[in-house]
Amino acid sequence: MEPAGGAPEPVASSSFDDVPLNRFHLRITALTFGANFSDGYQLGIIGIALTLIAPQMGLGSFWQGLIGASALIGVFAGSIVTGWAADRIGRQRLYMLDFLLIAVASLAQFFIQGPGELFVLRLLIGFGIGADYALGPTLVAEFVPRRHRGALLASLTVLWTVGYVAAFFFGTYLADMGGDVWRWLLASSALPAIVVLLLRIGTPESPRWLVSKGRLTEARHVVARFIGEQVDFDAFAAQHTDQRRAAYRELFGARHWRNTAFGVLFYNCQVIPYFAIYTFLPLVLVKVKLNGSGFMSDALLNVFLLLGGIGGLWLIARISRRRLTIGSFVVLALSLGPIALWPGAPAVLLFPLFLVFTFTMSAASNLDQVYPPELFPTELRSSGVGLLNGMSRIGSAAGTFLLPVSLDGLGFAGTMTALTAILVVGAVISVAWAPETKNLALD
Repeated sequence: MEPAGGAPEPVASSSFDDVPLNRFHLRITALTFGANFSDGYQLGIIGIALTLIAPQMGLGSFWQGLIGASALIGVFAGSIVTGWAADRIGRQRLYMLDFLLIAVASLAQFFIQGPGELFVLRLLIGFGIGADYALGPTLVAEFVPRRHRGALLASLTVLWTVGYVAAFFFGTYLADMGGDVWRWLLASSALPAIVVLLLRIGTPESPRWLVSKGRLTEARHVVARFIGEQVDFDAFAAQHTDQRRAAYRELFGARHWRNTAFGVLFYNCQVIPYFAIYTFLPLVLVKVKLNGSGFMSDALLNVFLLLGGIGGLWLIARISRRRLTIGSFVVLALSLGPIALWPGAPAVLLFPLFLVFTFTMSAASNLDQVYPPELFPTELRSSGVGLLNGMSRIGSAAGTFLLPVSLDGLGFAGTMTALTAILVVGAVISVAWAPETKNLALD
């Protein structure tokens, strides 16, 4: 409809944070799925491949733990280094290059001749994944409207679970072939990396970052092309213009230290039990005598991982960040605790508890992609997200490396008790420090 005089009716302006969800918002989220799928796939596939590599190469518990943790160590370095760099030189270029590294290193695994070579390649893969963990959630958070931010960020973690479950079924199917089939298992992770790399061509720079650097013309073009002409760009620019260069140490300063400390501790308390248990899931099931049904028990647990990830999307949309964080730690501790205290209990009691633990852990892990970008302002967001992801992988790597050693030294009950204690610490920290960030307008 046109007003009198035939002039086109002006388009009502709207806030960048409150525009309707469009195809580009879904595209940038989908393009970020790659790191999460690849991380889940890499973790799932190495656990199966190691069952074939270890006897063929004569690997002891030290090398098994080190290789299992190698990608996690790389994630630590990639997250912190790239997070810092992205706040200074931008998100988009690094967002392309990280998956080139993942693809090349993944393919090179096919040709390794010893554990040292595999360790180095998985460090490089982890570096690329860690880089994307700093970049992907940051880009999604900085583009999508706040009403949908939680659900779209949480969906990234679901893809981690999809990758892990896909690796389990694919790896289990091929593992029975024996021989050098583990080479194909490891190299198969190059395929999704190549697909992601090609699809990311043409991804724009974050307009929030461009505005913060004073590059208003470029930011206006990105907003107009990918978000829409209806955005009140002048209001958006006024909100985000800050040409000062934020120092990395500000993450630990008076304004941000509590969010930084909470993010690091909450993340570690969640992922240490997760990675320790699920990297060596077949070994854990043997210890609690839950491996009697073989493939079926493993498959059911992987299905619950997937269902938990999907259920977590609903919880993210319905429940506050703070309540979900505290509640999930409590449920996890209450379900793992009895397994630690009575590992010899009948399977009919232990298996349902382990299913509850699996479902809850997968649901709660959605917070790992949602919380970090919401804790920091634009000039420090990539650095903060990278720091939290990197520090969480140090804990994950330590837990993964130490689990076989701990089972030999402390026994199953002692190891599970220690993991339960970590979950209790996570609950206490969350009660004390967890902020509420749902529907927060990012600055």
